Amino acid sequence: MFGLTRARRTRGRRTAAALAAGAAAATALLAAPTAAADPRPSGAAPRPVVGGTPTTTTAYPFVMQLTDDAGNQFCGGTLVAATKVVTAAHCVAGESAAKLRVVGGRTYLDGTDGTVSAVSGVWVDPSFADPTSGDDVAVLTLATAMPYTPAKYVSAQDTGVYAPGTLARVLGWGTTSENGGSSNQLRTATVPVVKDTDCANAYGSDFVASDMVCAGYTSGGVDTCQGDSGGPLLVGGVLAGITSWGNGCAAAGHPGVYTRMTTFSSQVAEQVAA
Repeated sequence: MFGLTRARRTRGRRTAAALAAGAAAATALLAAPTAAADPRPSGAAPRPVVGGTPTTTTAYPFVMQLTDDAGNQFCGGTLVAATKVVTAAHCVAGESAAKLRVVGGRTYLDGTDGTVSAVSGVWVDPSFADPTSGDDVAVLTLATAMPYTPAKYVSAQDTGVYAPGTLARVLGWGTTSENGGSSNQLRTATVPVVKDTDCANAYGSDFVASDMVCAGYTSGGVDTCQGDSGGPLLVGGVLAGITSWGNGCAAAGHPGVYTRMTTFSSQVAEQVAA
């Protein structure tokens, strides 16, 4: 079933962007690239999202929408090659490629611009069972090449990107609050990487340090949420994580949990080359 919320309790699968309160201050610490706004009808304004700031796919051309074959967005993804998109396994596990679409170059969910591609292949990490067990990574092969600049992604040796306190950027179209409404416009916010020990204290045995990394503020207030699953966690503009799961959205003491890309970069590289 498409669009399930982020895994675990009140936070189910993350399937588009919810960037919760306080993100404006965080975003000031990690400036987004400047870009021209996408064409919109005169007077059109982005729907307000709690925290975060509106941005465009011109600024972040590698951010993709995952939709069903009727055009309903349910997850995000990151373009890493012209015909390859990295996303979360829980977004696409068990789904038929024929029912999936990937949309690039479209800032607004209700837009008609950009490029829509069918999906010709779906690779899901063969060990994946549930986001809280790890292995939450998938690669989609597109039938149509995307004419956008892909993102670089970390190698297995780039573990320094997860140093506690490092600011990371999240993007998506997800809900404005837990169980709230989605943002029509792509939004972004920044969150600091959290110590593995702190994440383990928050999530116990559900946190698998080899496969996961946490990011967020101790006090909460800034986070991804339902609708963000599969979208990127960027460090220095490089894909370092995949939005995966959490407990609630922007809750104090419960940071967002992201797939640790260094663990899976070799597998991703194999799929990109395939």
